[in-house]
Amino acid sequence: MALLRHLSRKLSTGSGVFARGFRSSTFTSSQVDAALITPRATKLLIDGHFVDAVSGKTFQTIDPRNETPICNIAEADAADVDKAVKAARKAFDHGHWPRMGGKERAKIMYRFADLLEEHAEELAHLETLDNGKPLFFSKVADVPLTVSHFRYFAGWADKLHGHTIPVSTSHLAYTLHEPIGVVGQIIPWNFPLLMAAWKLAPALAVGNTCVLKVAEQTPLTGLRLAQLAMEAGFPPGVLNVLSGFGETAGQALAMHNQVDKIAFTGSTEVGKTIQMASGMSNLKRVSLELGGKSAAIVCADADVDKAVEESHFALFFNMGQCCCAGSRLYVHEDIYDEFVEKAVARAQKRTVGDPFTDVEQGPQVSEEQMKKVLGFIGKGVEEGATMRVGGARVGDKGYYVEPTVFTDVEPNMSIYKDEIFGPVMTIMKFSDLNDVIDRANANPYGLAAGVWTSSLDTANTVSRALRCGTVWINCYNNFDDALPFGGYKMSGIGRDKGMYALENYTQVKTVCTPLNNPTWL
Repeated sequence: MALLRHLSRKLSTGSGVFARGFRSSTFTSSQVDAALITPRATKLLIDGHFVDAVSGKTFQTIDPRNETPICNIAEADAADVDKAVKAARKAFDHGHWPRMGGKERAKIMYRFADLLEEHAEELAHLETLDNGKPLFFSKVADVPLTVSHFRYFAGWADKLHGHTIPVSTSHLAYTLHEPIGVVGQIIPWNFPLLMAAWKLAPALAVGNTCVLKVAEQTPLTGLRLAQLAMEAGFPPGVLNVLSGFGETAGQALAMHNQVDKIAFTGSTEVGKTIQMASGMSNLKRVSLELGGKSAAIVCADADVDKAVEESHFALFFNMGQCCCAGSRLYVHEDIYDEFVEKAVARAQKRTVGDPFTDVEQGPQVSEEQMKKVLGFIGKGVEEGATMRVGGARVGDKGYYVEPTVFTDVEPNMSIYKDEIFGPVMTIMKFSDLNDVIDRANANPYGLAAGVWTSSLDTANTVSRALRCGTVWINCYNNFDDALPFGGYKMSGIGRDKGMYALENYTQVKTVCTPLNNPTWL
């Protein structure tokens, strides 16, 4: 990710023309290799077979660059969920996957990672086509991180074990760490391929079977991943992949009585619904990675230029469609004016355009998301914030939104309180460290935060005081397979990534047996 930030800065000096203060690419999508953006997977994966939906229904996935249909995708509903869950149930209760040795599971997962890497170019193009993120980032971030994640957890497959426990001398006691069973997983549209990896890799490594529902906005890479998984040798029923809508397929998965655990990444509102549905069915275990409104704090002793660039990346990366985006930016009053001037200038330089060209920012994922972002911008103006740059749609075709910066933002404003999930930066002033800590914590979310300071004492104080799952010091968006990620408060339950993710997908069994002749002890 450090390389990603470095290359992102290089893009800001790339080619392009100014339009309303923002550079957009002069190239066209006609330069894209058609073979790389031709979807090869449009059906559901159930029990090792690629099938149409039971209903025969399909839905269109839309190219966010130009609002045209890409292709028709099988639309799963409750009947398909039931078939997939029963296949996963059979594979777990009677199949080889949870009973094979960890090394054997790891071999299949390593083979799968190798196949993903072999098809990296295709996967990157499909991710950009379906989601709208710049191809550059799909190539250097989404696909490599996905490959790395499966390899990381393949390495865990033969290292999960319990403990012996010293009890009475007449008994032997120990624990077993076992897979939970059938795992339902629902992923979002902002990082489709990587979120599939975050969910599937730890679950499969420890022996669970999975039913993955991909986001209806971005189904292409998840379905292609399913094809490569079959090629890698996953047994039938171990991995099932469904494309469909949240209110039908997603709800059915959360409510299904044969699903033992649900893992969800998405909005807090939907997360609440999933938790209630899980409790109303069979009290299945739930892990949730939900919304965020992360604080970014720039102290008076920070390197201003570095903080401007990194806080820009913290907010605008992936068109602002990041759950951990640094969307509440607090800057010390001593450097506030300088910082704002440079932050506005940096936003004006941001390149926006066709994601298959040399730009930093592509379109929002959908018309709905674009309208939501523009609605928040309108509310910001109505509620009295000062819009320093941006604020409008770019062009009249495609879901492009100008990078936008607000100052004079107050705590009662919608753009301050709510998760926008778009390229909208809000900058506030602070004078006292304890006060800004209180302001940062006075929010229902608690996913991440960033702090820029040259003082080790300040860094330690703030990182301990902030109530959130990740604190980045003098950096932002630094991810590694081993670093746990998840939220406090309304930002979720449980952790993805690292050894802590294994806790989401295992349960502990205690075994106690008498010793017939303990006198030798």
